[in-house]
Amino acid sequence: MRTTVHTFDDSGPTIIGAPMAGGVSTPALTAAVSDAGGFGFYGGAYLSSGALTAAVREIASLTSRPFGVNLFVPERVDVDPDELAAYRDRLAPLAERVGVVLPESVPFTDDSFDAKVDVLVRERPAVVSFTFGLPDHSVVDRLHEVDVAVSATVTSVAEARVAAELGVDSLCAQGFSAGGHRATFAIADADPQVETLDLVRAVVAETGLPTVGAGGVAGPADVRAILDAGAAAAQIGTLLLRTPEAGTRQAHRDALADPRFTTTVTTRAYSGRLARGLENDFIRANTAAAPSAYPQVNTLTGGIRKAAADDPHVINLWAGSGFRSARAIAAGDVVRELSR
Repeated sequence: MRTTVHTFDDSGPTIIGAPMAGGVSTPALTAAVSDAGGFGFYGGAYLSSGALTAAVREIASLTSRPFGVNLFVPERVDVDPDELAAYRDRLAPLAERVGVVLPESVPFTDDSFDAKVDVLVRERPAVVSFTFGLPDHSVVDRLHEVDVAVSATVTSVAEARVAAELGVDSLCAQGFSAGGHRATFAIADADPQVETLDLVRAVVAETGLPTVGAGGVAGPADVRAILDAGAAAAQIGTLLLRTPEAGTRQAHRDALADPRFTTTVTTRAYSGRLARGLENDFIRANTAAAPSAYPQVNTLTGGIRKAAADDPHVINLWAGSGFRSARAIAAGDVVRELSR
């Protein structure tokens, strides 16, 4: 019987720190957001189960306040080997320039999903959220049995309806302006392209579940608009990228304030899944050619991104539409300025 499960409602924090997997999420960032009166999330994708265990325990040692962890739901799809080989050939000259040998094959991996669910059932963060679709009902049941709330990230009313039927406790409505990976349930899905306020209104009307609005937050006025649309809280990610607690690469931090970067676009060029970032040379050169193959494309480009970590025209610069408002100040200050 669940008695202490956490959910997002009008009495809770109004600012949610987005989970930003791949190194940007850090225990310090997650704890800082929660300590400032928000609700911090940690991005658990791309980690081993052991690394996730260590991170969750470190967060718990840094804050006594609730926090959450996000996982990517794996989806195995048929990938055209010729398309993937052609993309590898396209990237080969860049790989050679930065001193990387591209892998000949990039097999599917489920990102140790089941093992990481086991970790979270054992460690019991307040909330576990899922992106890229929904877990099996048994996963939701296991988390509920240990008083862990379950949240799902959605980009459309149709996705929200399916999530509600699964029995999740809350939803994150990710608008089209949000930075980083789009949360569409299927890899090959076209983006619904629904903006945050419209999506929040529609999701709340359809499901009645506590809903977090994500995407396009540049300041307090955007938070108020999301709350007025019916959301229980507003989620921020881009505004935290330049904070000292974040694990953001220096080239990424600098690009957010660099006048040479003027717009964000969505692309499959880096991972095979749609994601929003600052438009750079890599995106312009490769978006049209990138196959819908995740995590294979992500694995293929990983060595290039690591070798060229200081080059903003090679690495992924995930960011939402409000990127110009990101400042190099403490994460707690960002949260406090946005909180009502």
